[in-house]
Amino acid sequence: MLVGTGSDVGKSVIATALCRIFLQDGYSPAPFKAQNMALNSYATPDGLEIGRAQAVQAEAARVPCHTDMNPLLLKPNSEHTTQVVLNGKPIGNRSAYDYFRKEGREQLREAVCEAFDRLSARYNPIVMEGAGSVSEINLRDSDLVNMPMARHANADVILVADIDRGGVFASTYGSIMLQTPEDKARIKGIIVNKFRGDLRLFESGRKMLEELCGVPVLGVVPMFKDIVIEEEDSVELEQKHRSLQQDKVNIAVVLLRHISNFTDFNVLERDERVNLFYTNNIKDFEKADIIIIPGTKATLDDLYELRRNGVAQAIIRAHRNGTLVIGICGGYQMLGQTISDPDGIEGSIPQLPGLGLLNISTVMTAEKTTKQVEFEFEGKKCRGYEIHQGKTEPCTIDHVQCTISVNTQQGERKSPFKGDLEGHITQASNCIGTYIHGFLDNPSVIEFILKPFGQESPSKGDLEGLEDFKDHQYDLLAEHVRKYVDMDKLYEIMASPPALPRREGVGAR
Repeated sequence: MLVGTGSDVGKSVIATALCRIFLQDGYSPAPFKAQNMALNSYATPDGLEIGRAQAVQAEAARVPCHTDMNPLLLKPNSEHTTQVVLNGKPIGNRSAYDYFRKEGREQLREAVCEAFDRLSARYNPIVMEGAGSVSEINLRDSDLVNMPMARHANADVILVADIDRGGVFASTYGSIMLQTPEDKARIKGIIVNKFRGDLRLFESGRKMLEELCGVPVLGVVPMFKDIVIEEEDSVELEQKHRSLQQDKVNIAVVLLRHISNFTDFNVLERDERVNLFYTNNIKDFEKADIIIIPGTKATLDDLYELRRNGVAQAIIRAHRNGTLVIGICGGYQMLGQTISDPDGIEGSIPQLPGLGLLNISTVMTAEKTTKQVEFEFEGKKCRGYEIHQGKTEPCTIDHVQCTISVNTQQGERKSPFKGDLEGHITQASNCIGTYIHGFLDNPSVIEFILKPFGQESPSKGDLEGLEDFKDHQYDLLAEHVRKYVDMDKLYEIMASPPALPRREGVGAR
């Protein structure tokens, strides 16, 4: 089990690397995170919902993702409430106070432990991941994901520390010393992550850390730049703001407060013809070639903010002047005439007018759609997935075959879709809206939206398939971690008898 000295220390990336390393070494690994708080999620093959990070780790292990890998998913609606998704299905919204109360925790504990038991019966080893800091002692009694889960699984624990943020000695020592004697005995190693500079400069620090904590340092992993692994959180998006470039297609992604599934734009971001950036600057929208409104966990709240800060009006003006506007999921809902929430599914806003660029309307519903989808675009098979609440009624669409017509300053382009797409893809002049996440992962869709701008397509050799590209990145990540982590020592830890016997009973503490 990988736990952290804090949030965003790189536990998920190290877990992804270990999934691929164990696979390469002949094992059958699978990831597990009892509880994940994230707005990036994914639809499993059987139409349920898990955290995107565990879906990525499953890809690294080359196994189908399953809700047992992330039985409890928390999706914040606002600063005070979150949607609770258990075993892939939402069970309601709760405030943070209500969620972390001891009452009712044992039912959730039982559910996550049962999920682990099912998973561990099918795969070996299980690469477990904690959440946030392992030393939140005020939440110890209600914790479902860190050391209580390690006790249930009888897992040896590796502590991941982030040296880039500073304070690595204090955070590592404190994280270990704040554990109970039983939990402290489970911590068998330390990985120092995100190192910058010459590793030789930290040799003495490594020895000091081992002497201070009484735990071996298994590795010091340098920061990497040339390996592409999907990000779990949106904390880095604000830094992805680049100046407009005259020789590229400038794509502005609206930086929503509750942005979700921003991995939708990773493929476009890597395209050499594209300059993609996240912004709320009105002037950027005036100059962009394409504007994308992404998914969101709080559509009405984010739409209200876009109207308040003038971004909505800027998008409408840009569209009127010929800019292509694309809406994904919640962004798709915003492009319509109205969004209604009569039952207060999202919050206290009952209805808002949309941007009016598509002739559709949306009503929020308690039922959540989660599924993987396939469709045909210009004769090529495409894939994606849907995760959304709300029913959208398009006023004009042929669900057997619809035609998207995009008028740009460079000309008009038409392309047929085939498949049952009613309520999933809608078009109007200069505007495309869809519920399909991963819509822009498909090369035929990317070529369709970029070709009117007059740039040549990359050579065939440059159009590496997304699956092949990602699989290669997992290999690169595994190679990177192997180089800096003592895998022989890690295997020795895994093969040794556990420090403590496993306690009987689901959720034993």
